[in-house]
Amino acid sequence: MTVETAAAEQGEANRWTTVAVVVGCGVAAALQVGKVPIAATMLRTDLGIDLAAIGTIAGIFAVLGLVGSIPAGLVIAATGERRMLLLGLGAIALGSASGALAPSLWVLLGSRLLEGLGVLLVAVAAPALLGRLVEPRARAMTMALWSCYMPFGIATAMLAGPYFPSWRAMWWTSAAIVILLLALVYVMVPDAAPKSGQARTGLFAQAVALVRRSTPALLTACFALYSLMFFAVFSFLPILLTQHLDLSGRGVGVLSAVAALANVIGNLAAGRLLARGVGRDALIGAAALVMGVSALGIFMPVLGGWGAFWLCLVFAVSGGLIPATLLSSAPAAASSPATVPVMMGLLMMGSNLGQVVGPIAVGMTVSAWGWSAAGIMVLAAAIFAGVAAWRLAAARQTTG
Repeated sequence: MTVETAAAEQGEANRWTTVAVVVGCGVAAALQVGKVPIAATMLRTDLGIDLAAIGTIAGIFAVLGLVGSIPAGLVIAATGERRMLLLGLGAIALGSASGALAPSLWVLLGSRLLEGLGVLLVAVAAPALLGRLVEPRARAMTMALWSCYMPFGIATAMLAGPYFPSWRAMWWTSAAIVILLLALVYVMVPDAAPKSGQARTGLFAQAVALVRRSTPALLTACFALYSLMFFAVFSFLPILLTQHLDLSGRGVGVLSAVAALANVIGNLAAGRLLARGVGRDALIGAAALVMGVSALGIFMPVLGGWGAFWLCLVFAVSGGLIPATLLSSAPAAASSPATVPVMMGLLMMGSNLGQVVGPIAVGMTVSAWGWSAAGIMVLAAAIFAGVAAWRLAAARQTTG
């Protein structure tokens, strides 16, 4: 082995170690999302709050992401991805630690706002940073790994949560994990921002032009529809499993975690498929339609309780193909390297829009017409996603 070959292999190993640390930051951020549902009973007992308050504690993140993703992208583009990643991790750690000390609901809500700001910064800065750190040939697999952060983090929280003696212990542990990752980023992750400020000249005008283009808008719409479908099912999955299978709370938690981890398989599969040249738009459209058809069987359910659970796995795996594909498309859709964080902010805005609308729409639909109507609603969203993917293909041909 030559010195050049050894150096190249060492550089590749260091690069993937850096990718692992950044993806770990995403998983730590996702823990903050997943810890509230699993700690709901303990929160109600300790603080004397109702389900509406639990929903508020859990939903703050989505609302922050909806209104703050594009501004966060602009700030990150102007100041640097690594710096904002560190700031985001610091905000999560401070928010989680202050939440662990919260004596009342209002203090806890304030701490969740701080956590949510940190999660937003991590969700936008980390993938933009990864896009700079890796070679273009490795981008699809890197973004596939990154897109695993949310389902993996939520599944981890669901599995580990029941073993904590209190919700405050859960909050302290999540703060410690984030502090560890902050230290790893500081030591191991280089600053991949442009050396000069020339690329950031006229950044606001570039961002406005980006938002007005059809391809970024269609990518954002696809992410919003995917997120709507995913959270429409997974927000009510514990209730559905309890009704259909008559399981205990811990059993439902395990099955819900398994379904969330199935989404990770889809994310990783997308990286392999894209690396082999599978068309991005066809992959998005096909995956969305499989999600829609699966949702019909989940909500009706036509195959019985266990059949509905197996359809949940199909739904999760096929759904995992979509975010990895969309995230890996972001750098090419951006008008310049400097606006990649803005493009990531657009995608996160779409994701959070679906996260807010999906559970509300299903709740209203079920209340008015029953569970079967919810399946039809998700199928309609899948058809819209397929149309958006078809429009994406047409837009690429036009610009290509």
